[in-house]
Amino acid sequence: MRLPSPPHAARFRAWAVTRLLPKRVRMRLTLLYGSLFVVSGAVLLTITYLLVSRFNGVFFFSREQSGPPTDDGAHMYTDGGASAALKGIAEARRQQAMRQHEMEMNRLLIESGVALAIMSVIAIGLGWFVAGRVLRPLRTMTSTIQRISAHNVHERLAAEGPPDELKDLADTVDGLLGRLEGALDSHKRFVANAAHELRTPLTVEHALLEESLIDRDATVESFRSNFERLLVLSEQQARLLESLLTLSSSERGLDRREPLELGELAGKAVLGCRERAERRGLRVDSAVGAAGTWGDSALVERLVANLLDNAIGYNEPDGWVKLVTRVEGERAVVRVANSGHRVPPDRVGRLFEPFQRLDRTAGDGHHGLGLSIVRSIATAHGATLNAHARPRGGLVVEVAFPLRTARRPQDRQQNGGQHRAQAAPVTIAGDSASG
Repeated sequence: MRLPSPPHAARFRAWAVTRLLPKRVRMRLTLLYGSLFVVSGAVLLTITYLLVSRFNGVFFFSREQSGPPTDDGAHMYTDGGASAALKGIAEARRQQAMRQHEMEMNRLLIESGVALAIMSVIAIGLGWFVAGRVLRPLRTMTSTIQRISAHNVHERLAAEGPPDELKDLADTVDGLLGRLEGALDSHKRFVANAAHELRTPLTVEHALLEESLIDRDATVESFRSNFERLLVLSEQQARLLESLLTLSSSERGLDRREPLELGELAGKAVLGCRERAERRGLRVDSAVGAAGTWGDSALVERLVANLLDNAIGYNEPDGWVKLVTRVEGERAVVRVANSGHRVPPDRVGRLFEPFQRLDRTAGDGHHGLGLSIVRSIATAHGATLNAHARPRGGLVVEVAFPLRTARRPQDRQQNGGQHRAQAAPVTIAGDSASG
């Protein structure tokens, strides 16, 4: 069993790595290229040295003739038939050959070492040059990214070249910049619309207060009327701030998940809005079925309430609203349909953006945040949202939550990995299917 290293040893290794390794990637690549060349060259020279150093022995050959050997002839002797004189000569020749072979091997080793040293210097220089060429696109991307800010986020790297890893990196950064640009534009529109929505009632409040102060003939009834209007404006601002807080909390994600029943939450929402619908002459029908899921019950109840509020607020006299909860496959679905004025199919998607509504009527109590809150809550729960305009007028909105199973979502995440699951994308269909 491997014992864990003490903390001071780990800190020392981290310090050593931080201090000894070069700071620049180009220098690291150069050292890597040079080290690989030196190691490869050393291994190659070692293998060559071992192969050349093998000594195969010395052989003497002679031309066959009778009588003793002379200078113009030579005999080939075997170990068994060699004379003592020839054995001495052979031994001397063998010793001389071995010394010569050893000298050649020493010379080969020295010359190979010198050649390796020279080529190592050349390899380090070439490694520095090649590393610079390889990192040149990265330096270009770095300088471009450092130059991009909120004022010129529209700029892109637009890297050219073969579809390699660097091109993929540049395209990924361009995609990220595109998403950031869209988020910044959306944030700017949101701030501008929120400022407009808050500035309008403040302007009216200031006018009412100024009118009460400068009117010397003001009566109690006029003061009471102005105060009632101020109270209405204050309530509208309170609802707006509450909607903004709900939108912010839903976009942040869920802190906890609990088992909930869509049918029960939908039934409570229908009871809460029925009186208002009756005052407007609307008929509310509900077909509530069992549909269990996991999530935040307060946010899901707010989602259903906003769908009903939108269906009632943007309806027509003697209209209707229908709410259905049911199970479809592996989804728990809540569906709200309503009659009303005809909605252009190409504008359905815009209704789910903050402060977007078809008819901007002052004082109607709507700020265009209801459906955007619905979308944020659906995204936080990993739900799928579909909406389409009815051909005869009105809207159909359907939110499909993941069906509740025996195990909690946290348990499934622990069994399948420690990463946090991403919310399912919210899709909005702008078709004209009948509802």
